[in-house]
Amino acid sequence: MSNWPGKYVIGLTGNIATGKSVVRRMLEHLGAYTIDADALSHRAIARGAPGHQPVLDTFGKWLVNKDGEIDRSKLGNLVFGDREALEQLENIVHPLVKQAATMLIQRAIQPVVVVEAIKLLESDVCKACDTIWVTTAPEKIQVERLVRKRGFTKEQALERIRIQGAQSDKVAAANMVIHNTGSYEDLWEQISTEWRKISPGGTGDSLPSIKKTETGEFSVQRGRPRDSAVIAGIITRLSKGQQKMKSEDVMAQFGDKAYFLLKLNNNVVGLAGWQVENLVARTTDLYLEDAINPAKALDALVNEVERASGDLQAEASLLFPSLTLAAQEPVLKALGYEPRTPDTLGVQAWQDAADESMPKDGVMFFKQLRQDRVLRPI
Repeated sequence: MSNWPGKYVIGLTGNIATGKSVVRRMLEHLGAYTIDADALSHRAIARGAPGHQPVLDTFGKWLVNKDGEIDRSKLGNLVFGDREALEQLENIVHPLVKQAATMLIQRAIQPVVVVEAIKLLESDVCKACDTIWVTTAPEKIQVERLVRKRGFTKEQALERIRIQGAQSDKVAAANMVIHNTGSYEDLWEQISTEWRKISPGGTGDSLPSIKKTETGEFSVQRGRPRDSAVIAGIITRLSKGQQKMKSEDVMAQFGDKAYFLLKLNNNVVGLAGWQVENLVARTTDLYLEDAINPAKALDALVNEVERASGDLQAEASLLFPSLTLAAQEPVLKALGYEPRTPDTLGVQAWQDAADESMPKDGVMFFKQLRQDRVLRPI
């Protein structure tokens, strides 16, 4: 048993660009509560958090940007390749991350919890886990991902990959090795197979069916990977072709987000694509048929996103509607949302999420889901 009674805790790690976050998200879809320890480390050194001043005392006030936050790029450049500096930073951050993770695990309603961390094996959290999962991928796939997703050159990608320890070292410490060769279907199958072993009542489907929420004549259901062709068609059609999606595109997106399908008389008339990351819910795909009642439809769809986000302890919800739906401002205000810009949110983690998802020339609506900040002060 882990250090957390009643919880089965999976420690998830792997080298850069091996698919750790994708695996964590898949386990979340299947019903686990998941924690990104690296995101918690960012919270731990935010302005007002307990790690902020110790980092400045250790490395200098030159790290502070104009907003009073520690510039994580400068900090990363400082400790990158300097083992002593990295160890100093970890001695500040790791205890705070463990404290925050413990709080989240204790509050989680899910019996299975996943803690993802690049430095899991070097931390105290590792000793408290029930099992260790390690993702591994061929170097050429790591390079391709870093070039495509992070804009690295091939040389930069290889430098980042090779400065880390050998993948074989992590694999040797694993109870379960996830081989990520680039096929999402194969990855889903590996994760689903292992989920059936650890989750009571686990099914062979890539995602379990969840409770269907009904609001008036509308119903909301979670989309599953087997629905990828339907979801692709809905997004392409309802975005008026601005997002041209194929089934394989949606399968890839399941590594990042979940989908809710809005139905009317058994016909799909709307969709929400959303995720919770670092305790912030982000709905980046929000579409409705033109002919349906937007007030009732948004009430059904947005409330289901909020309910599911609450299960994941989200503190705030960000909506990024199409410009057509943004015109439904009175409806969104009635649901508790208000138009905001990222710089007005006041909490660094919320602002970071907003900055990352804000589309060019787009709009954002904000709602605080809970007054008791889950990780105050982290």
